[in-house]
Amino acid sequence: GGRVLVRILSLSNLNLTDLRGSSSMPDSSYQRALHHLHQMLGDGAEFRPGQWEAIEKVAVHKQRALVVQPTGWGKSLVYFIATRMLRDEGKGLTLLVSPLLSLMRNQIEMAKRIGIRAYTINSNNEDEWPEVERALRQNACDVLLISPERLANHHFQNLLTNVIQGRIGLFVVDEAHCISDWGHDFRPDYRRIVRILKALPPNVPVLGTTATANDRVLRDIREQLGEDLLILRGPLARKSLYLQNIVLRSQSERLAWLAENLPRLPGSGIVYCLTVPDTEQVAAWLKSQGIAAEAYHSQSEQREALEQRF
Repeated sequence: GGRVLVRILSLSNLNLTDLRGSSSMPDSSYQRALHHLHQMLGDGAEFRPGQWEAIEKVAVHKQRALVVQPTGWGKSLVYFIATRMLRDEGKGLTLLVSPLLSLMRNQIEMAKRIGIRAYTINSNNEDEWPEVERALRQNACDVLLISPERLANHHFQNLLTNVIQGRIGLFVVDEAHCISDWGHDFRPDYRRIVRILKALPPNVPVLGTTATANDRVLRDIREQLGEDLLILRGPLARKSLYLQNIVLRSQSERLAWLAENLPRLPGSGIVYCLTVPDTEQVAAWLKSQGIAAEAYHSQSEQREALEQRF
């Protein structure tokens, strides 16, 4: 059977090989964007409805926009292609704030196909910080990815003030619903984003992305990102998703159900657990039943290697 990754993390099932849409616009900006899309995904690729419009708002018109589209639609494609177009104009780097840095590695690999040089500063790569700072000072970084918690770090604040602040060409807030008190995953550190926004020149575009935002959350995000924020909203339903609920009375019954049914399912899968000890217990149990499973959580060693295996 397939491998099972037991983890406390949500995955973005981004199928970048199936981006399809239509546009017959002759505009040179569109043609440049389409060229980059082909570099990333192949000559037959076309934009999904709404993707070019989002790229155009930030890369061509330098506006502030919020993209509300379902997981898997290709929001990362929007900000990577927009970054390439802005950098080609001589604009500054893209500062990307995201709470899910580990989940972006496959998107970053795709972005390399259009020459995007992406770096990250996080608590797990301190040995790489000097290299990242050199790239920033030499204008050799196209995208800098940080977590919202990094905005509270004194060292990063100094770097932001002395090196990055005046050289931002695009500011991206991934999972933008986290900026709202009404969002399901509100993070106070996201509020620090507002201070950066206020320091940005008015001609620097801003892009927020989310797959989770009701009207109240959208109003709250607009208050944070600015009243001139354009909201580009698409249908959030995904026909490929199904939800099934099974009532199991105890932990032992749940473990027995997993051992019996996982071998019958094709491909790889994920078992979500509430705590770190739960992931270890479930992974150990599945291994004892001959199922290739690994625990994945904040304390796991070699998380990147586990992601690659998965």
